[in-house]
Amino acid sequence: MTGGLEGKRIVIAGSRKISELSTIIEKQGGIPVVRSQQGTLFLAESEVERDLLRVVESGSDWMMFTTGTGLEALFNQAERIGIRSAFLEIVKQSKVAARGYKTYALLKKMGIQPVAVDDDGTTKGLIKALETYEFTGQGVTIQLHGEPMPSLVNFLENKGAVVRTLLPYKHMAPDDTVSRQLCQELADGSVDAVCFTTAVQVRYFFQFVKSNGYYPAIHESFKKKVLAAAVGKVTAEALKEEGVERVLAPESERMGAMIIELAHYYQNKSTVKTHR
Repeated sequence: MTGGLEGKRIVIAGSRKISELSTIIEKQGGIPVVRSQQGTLFLAESEVERDLLRVVESGSDWMMFTTGTGLEALFNQAERIGIRSAFLEIVKQSKVAARGYKTYALLKKMGIQPVAVDDDGTTKGLIKALETYEFTGQGVTIQLHGEPMPSLVNFLENKGAVVRTLLPYKHMAPDDTVSRQLCQELADGSVDAVCFTTAVQVRYFFQFVKSNGYYPAIHESFKKKVLAAAVGKVTAEALKEEGVERVLAPESERMGAMIIELAHYYQNKSTVKTHR
């Protein structure tokens, strides 16, 4: 019996678990094509140190945490410069909002009960949870993770908040040569699907696409020829924000599940629902 990806060229846009993902694609009869759009992650120590000291000194009406990894990185940095307990006290005195179940679980473990939590792991879900709160003149500190969050920042500023951000990690853009090659493959339809495993990959790829004049061709390709696959809701949301309408995402937010979902899609296009 042949796999659902028989003869299909499937792009892996991530940088983690490439060999495992390639094996799953091959077992389904597909051809893995590695075109990493993740870039490089590094710790922004000096900037975070400055920003943490500022928060401890002046406090914040709201503290918003958007990833478990970023939350841990902030507290590790605070520990390193000797202000962990002072920072924890500031967080406990403020209203806390959390995006994602890992973030929520870590806060609970620290004895912090968020007053606002998303219901689906997305930024849109967090904004929805914050809609009823008053933010006029309120100081809001948002923990980012490697990329800006314009929709959340704009929402808060439109409600009168004074927004500051904490960015424990920064991303360096991926190799232009790889992004250009992927653009050409999408434009000529020589690949069948692109698997994105983080929202960061989506952001970097589309930044390159827009700044190099590829957007019309890429948008058309995703609309008619090439399928975009997302590991979960946050990544799917990022693709939708970039104008990609056909996005396939598994119910179980796992990389392997995404490949199997792709295989099912090609086996029976008429019965598989795209993520909306």
